[in-house]
This record gives sequence, structure tokens and C-alpha cells, in this order.
Amino acid sequence: MTDLDSLYRDLHSHPELPFEEHRTAGIVAERMRELGLEVEEGFGGTGVAAVLRNGDGPTVWLRADMDGLPVEEKTGLDYASTVVFTAADGTRIPVMHACGHDMHVTWLVGAVEELVASSADWSGTVVALFQPAEELLAGAKAMADDPRFGDLPRPSIVLGQHVGPLPAGVVSLTAGAAMAGVDDLAVVLHGQGGHGSRPETTTDPVLAAAAAVVRLQSVVAREVTPGQLAVVTVGSLRAGTKSNVIPDEARLGINIRTVDPRTRERVLGAVTRIITAEATASGMTEAPTIDIALSGPPTVNSPEHTATLRQKFAAAWGAPAVIDYGTVSGSEDVGLLASAAEAPLVFWITGGADPAAVTAAMAAGRFEQDIPSNHSPYYAPVLHPTIERGVDALVIAARTFLS
Repeated sequence: MTDLDSLYRDLHSHPELPFEEHRTAGIVAERMRELGLEVEEGFGGTGVAAVLRNGDGPTVWLRADMDGLPVEEKTGLDYASTVVFTAADGTRIPVMHACGHDMHVTWLVGAVEELVASSADWSGTVVALFQPAEELLAGAKAMADDPRFGDLPRPSIVLGQHVGPLPAGVVSLTAGAAMAGVDDLAVVLHGQGGHGSRPETTTDPVLAAAAAVVRLQSVVAREVTPGQLAVVTVGSLRAGTKSNVIPDEARLGINIRTVDPRTRERVLGAVTRIITAEATASGMTEAPTIDIALSGPPTVNSPEHTATLRQKFAAAWGAPAVIDYGTVSGSEDVGLLASAAEAPLVFWITGGADPAAVTAAMAAGRFEQDIPSNHSPYYAPVLHPTIERGVDALVIAARTFLS
């Protein structure tokens, strides 16, 4: 059996960016072959698909994503990442497993090992999918578009989990919409540059961009029905190179999260209207460029299968360990694998935070401030019982729908 502690620490120390997960894929492919699985590498670019056949019965897909993030790690762990990726243009990018995908890979390796070891107790087929590029919401589509996708055994269900800042040992299952859909907008405001000392000769895109950023904060507050999930975040504003030069253009990166399709259309329409209006108010003669650079649907769980799995988890660990946190505003692309396979999905959150630290933070009213969340440079799950609970969850889930 793999030393899962060592595997996790190694993966955490060696993160790879989306579609660059060559080392990680090599490690899991080798281990899957050692376990006797049929292995396909380069699946969807850098993904791995491994098939465990164990007689007649249903087929279950288990999915884990593998990619890291362009984040500089600040956890101070003795196995912290010091990886720096050099892009084609020479830019040096620090890389970290700030979202916990290293834990996801560790869980799936451990679960496959347990399923192989207990093969006398179940029958059917398990497909382990190690997916690339979830952070781009592109990896699931890339795997579904791979010509070999149709050759995989068709699943009766797709299962997966994501580590999060819940107490380790706690699992959250939500029927229906479990995670929001996402739209990333790339916006360019086209102004007319000039000398900073003569603003009257220019059309300043920085001012228009700044006004748009402020105005966009009114969309959720004033145009979305209270109670409907919606988030509008301007994550980047880039313009100019020097303080006394007014640039020709300003670029905004806008991230939108919604669940309801009507809310999505309303938010997208409001964002477009505000940006266009600010450009007009600034006297710009060229309309702004607004492109959807990335888009992904909500992650929707089958209510029936979610209820079944909730009962199994509660029976295994006790009811207090199984909660329903509700729909989270983060996004995932695992649903694309389920829809491409025409199978139901159950995707859950498995806690990875130190339970004592969570209790203390909640008591002090400082959970958001004191407990690092995914994508933070300080994010790292505690190893135990996070590893054990995640492996156990996948094994219980797989055997629930194999039997």
C-alpha cells in the first residue's frame, strides 16, 4: 500500500499548473498499473484514466483533479512548495497547491488501493479519472473531447469530492445545485492616450475603468432578487505603464458566479450595460470589448443519489459528521464529465481544517479571518483525519453504487 502521507507531501511540494501536470500524471499512472488497472495516459492532454474491472455489475466513475495555482506559498510547512514555473515569455510564476488538488489525488489513489484490496466484497467496474486543468474549467471538457472517452465503460454515476475549510472529519452533501456556475469576462475599454499634464486632450480609460469597478458593485445589491446566489468580482484592473502617461486602454477581469439561469442572464446584461454606459459617459468613441473568456455550468447533484449517500455516510461516521452547507459560490467542472457520460453526479465537500482551530475561530467570530480557505497562499489541509476521511468517503460512495 502507498504511504499516503508521503504521497501527499510529495505532491504538495511539486505542484504543476493546468495542462502541465506531467509529473503528477506519471506518478498516478505508475501506481494504477502496479495495482493491475488498465491505464490510458495523456487523456485530455495530461489526464489519466484507469479502469478496474471486477466482474459483472454497475460502473462507477471516481474523479480527482490534479492542477495547482499560480500562487506563492506562505504556509511555512516543511513540505511547502518552492516551485517556480517559467513561462514562454520568460515570466517566472510561483506555483502552489492552494486549492487542495494534491489531497484529491491522494484520496483517489488510496481509494483505488482499498477497492482492489477488497475486490472479493464487490463487483462491477471502477474508472478512476485523474483530471487536468480544473482551475481553467477546461480539463473535464478536454477529457470528454478525447477520442478515447467513448471507449470508457459507461457509468451509472459519477462521484467526486473537494477538500474545503470545514473541520476535518466533516462532510457536506447538498442535493441539487451544490456549486455555482461561473463566467469570466475579459473587458477592454478603448480610450485615447496622452500626456498626464494635458488630460483634456485624452479620453482616460483608467477613470472609466475605476468608475465601472465601483458601479459594478451595485449589480448584486440592486438588481438581483434577495436570496438568489450571485457574486460579481473585479479581480484585475490593468492600465498604463507610467504615472504621467494616460494610456490608450484599460483591461478588466470580471468574475461572475450564479446558479439560476435567469439570474445569470440578468447579471451578465447588467455588467455589459454598466461598462458600455461608463465608456459612453467618458466620451469614448469605440465601444468596449466584452468577451466571455471562460464559462462553466453549476455543479448539480442528483437529489436521489445524494440522499442515498447521505444515509451511508451517516451510518459509517455518525449523523453529526454529515452536514448540508448549502450551495457554495465556488465553481467546478466535474459536472461536464457527468453530462458528457449522461450519468447522475454526486459531488461533496470534505473538511480539511484543524477542528480545534475551527472551534476557536467560530467562538471568536473570526472564522473567515483565521481559517485559510482555498486559493489562499496559507491554505493547507491538516493531514489527519483528512486523508483517512476522504479515502473512506470515496470507498463508501463507490461501493454504495456498485452493490
